[in-house]
Amino acid sequence: MKTESLSIVVEKGDITRLQVDAIVNAANRSLLGGGGVDGAIHRAAGPELLSACRLLNGCETGGAKLTEGFRLPAKLIIHTVGPVWQGGNSNESSLLRSCYIQSLTIAGIQQCESIAFPAISTGVYGYPKQLAAEIAIQTVQDWSNPFLQQLTFCCFDNETVNIYKDILKNY
Repeated sequence: MKTESLSIVVEKGDITRLQVDAIVNAANRSLLGGGGVDGAIHRAAGPELLSACRLLNGCETGGAKLTEGFRLPAKLIIHTVGPVWQGGNSNESSLLRSCYIQSLTIAGIQQCESIAFPAISTGVYGYPKQLAAEIAIQTVQDWSNPFLQQLTFCCFDNETVNIYKDILKNY
């Protein structure tokens, strides 16, 4: 069952500046910071985030864990570990789908009304943007959450924005 009142927005921007209840961090398994979105979130949230992440003891691929937002406008950060693209025959699609499901589950438990996702696994992890966007959109479209009202796909570049917008036209 879908969330009927869910508004899905696609925008190009900096996820660390969004005023939403939760942002999703495309993290590595250590949760201790890295490059891309992960590094930007750690820098913007401040050193308290690293201290909080040390207590989480990492995260498995496809899983998700929660911290405060610290110095971010977002109240919460949901850290999820996307799969590294290995050609598509190593359970990547199921693991990526799990990232969205686990993140949305945590958002539901926290009664989040708004959440923002980056394009998980499409940076250094090499997941093809089109395939990743199809999984992301299908998963969130199928999700049911009585609290969630707005979901933002915050994209780093115009190419990714256009991919998400083209796919959303079919929903």
